[in-house]
This record gives sequence, C-alpha cells and structure tokens, in this order.
Amino acid sequence: MAEVTLSDVRKSYGAVDIIHGVDLEIRDGEFVVLVGPSGCGKSTLLRMIAGLETITGGDIKIGGRVVNDLDPKDRDIAMVFQNYALYPHMTVATNMGFSLEHRGTSKAEIAERVKWAADILGLAHLLDRYPRQLSGGQRQRVAMGRAIVRDPQVFLFDEPLSNLDAKLRVVMRGEIKSLHQKLKTTTVYVTHDQVEAMTMADKIVVLSGGKVEQIGAPLDLYDRPVNQFVAGFIGSPAMNFLPGTITSEGFSAPGIMLPLPEAVHEFRDRKAVYGIRPEHFVLDDNGVPAEIILVEPMGSETQVTMKLGETQVTGVFRERVSLSPGATIRVRPDLASIHLFAADGGQCLN
Repeated sequence: MAEVTLSDVRKSYGAVDIIHGVDLEIRDGEFVVLVGPSGCGKSTLLRMIAGLETITGGDIKIGGRVVNDLDPKDRDIAMVFQNYALYPHMTVATNMGFSLEHRGTSKAEIAERVKWAADILGLAHLLDRYPRQLSGGQRQRVAMGRAIVRDPQVFLFDEPLSNLDAKLRVVMRGEIKSLHQKLKTTTVYVTHDQVEAMTMADKIVVLSGGKVEQIGAPLDLYDRPVNQFVAGFIGSPAMNFLPGTITSEGFSAPGIMLPLPEAVHEFRDRKAVYGIRPEHFVLDDNGVPAEIILVEPMGSETQVTMKLGETQVTGVFRERVSLSPGATIRVRPDLASIHLFAADGGQCLN
C-alpha cells in the first residue's frame, strides 16, 4: 500500500488544455473517488496515474516515488475497467492468474493467490467457467480478482459499474467497499454517479472542466459546498436554485419572498442564488405558498414538484401526505440548511 500525490499535474493535447494543474494528496489506505460530469477530465487523470496517458506537466508520486516516466507495469498499480477486459478463451482462474504467469510467478503461488482472491470475492465455484458463462456482476468480480491477485500498492477503478443494471450496481457498490475494508489498499475510483461517490468514498474530489472544484469527505461536500456547481452536483434529487436579491425583508425571488437567516443580511441588496435541498422543505401552515405540479409517492417518502413563485422546485417529505396536482400547500425552508451563492461566479456566501 502507498500514498499517491499529484503536484500541479497538467495535460494538454496540442494547444488544448485538458487538466489544469491538479494538486491532490491520497493517504495510504484511503478510498478516494474522482467525480464530475462527462468530459471533466476524471478518467484522463486516472489514466495519468496509471501511466496510460503521459503528463504534460507536474509530478505524480506513488509511495513517495516519482512515476512520471515509468511504464504502467512498473508503477505497482492494478486497474479495473468498465468493460471487464477478460480473455474470452480463458477460464476464470486463468484470467485471474494471467498477470502473475506473465511475471514468471510459480504455478503453486498463482494457484494459491487465485484461490485467496476467489474466496474473498465468492468466485471459488466459478473458477472453471469461461467469461461467456458468467453474469455481468460475476465478470466484474473476476476483473476485480485479477487486480487483487497482484497485491498492488494502488487499485484504480475506471467507472467499473457503468455497464451494470441499477440493482446490480447497488450490490457491487457494497462489494467494492467491503473489499476495500478487508484489504485496506489505497484506491482511486472514477465515476460520474454522485450516489456512488457519496456512499463509497472516504474522500471525494469534484472535478469540472479539468479543474478541482472541491475536495472533502462526502458529508462535508453535501453540507458545505464551496460553490453552486458542487452544491448542484452532490445530492439526489439535486439542490434547488432560485435566483433573486437579498433584501432586509428576506430573499426576493421571482413572484415570492423567501425567509433568510439573520446572519446573511450583511449581503443586503446583493444579487444571489438561493439554494435549498429538496429534503429541507417543511410542511408548515405559516410557510410560503407552493403550487403542486406533480406528486411521486416513493414509499418511505413523497417527492413533490411544485412552484415557488415563478420557479419550479422539488420537495421531499418523509411523511406520507395526501396531495393533488393543482392544489396549494405551504412550505417553510429550514433556515439552518439554506445556501446562498454569488450570482456572479457561484461562490458560496454563507
């Protein structure tokens, strides 16, 4: 196991800059998730750590050793891809042990390490099968097993669950997290799915346009986003945003006046964006009026699309409420959970 350090890492294709000076410290044994929308540079960053992409500037260290010019095979990393990359003509056991065989490891040691990995991943009864005889989840476990047997310093995962159906993704998410808890190997995991990031990571790195927007523990990013981009990306359903002006009476949004905590009145008369998560609306007879557009019962909660003034927002209520489209309810934003963002740049004001 080892720490991974990125210092002012850059990547350009000709005159086009893709990665803009990323600094990142990943501690030994930490599970770090790189997350962001498609095209933000997260997979490129992972491939640079792996040595599959050359870097244009900066340094990458693994275990204190600069690896900028080392081949992937010399970096002591193991990578799991989204397409499994299994050899179709090889059995599960042969697929898992192939990299060790290529290194000249003895057959006895290969068999021992394959059995060890198969026991961890629940593959012992599948070792004689071929990839075509496996389900998607089983193939992904084999791909993980192939990485485990190498006992690398660092695991790299590139959107490994994107080819699986929703139910299986939830199962595999738990299996990967459980595997990390058993092995304690430093792990860097790439996904565009913020739910994966929130549930799996010790630390999340939010990327946008090749730049780091924020780094922190999942709940830190959820509770204290540094800007509107992070606030809108982390959380499901997404945070609601209402543009308007901070006034002495409250927040003046199109068609409605919303309450504000006392502490933000120092920004009076400033243009801003009012951010509130769906679950931070409370049903209250003394609240602001909201016209119901759509009601979606989810079992444990009710998701409601509604209009606050002229803006459509989403609310999530834990209680089972009887609501109908076209009706008007009154809701109160939880003042302790409101975020205000600058209209010019999106930085968090409070």
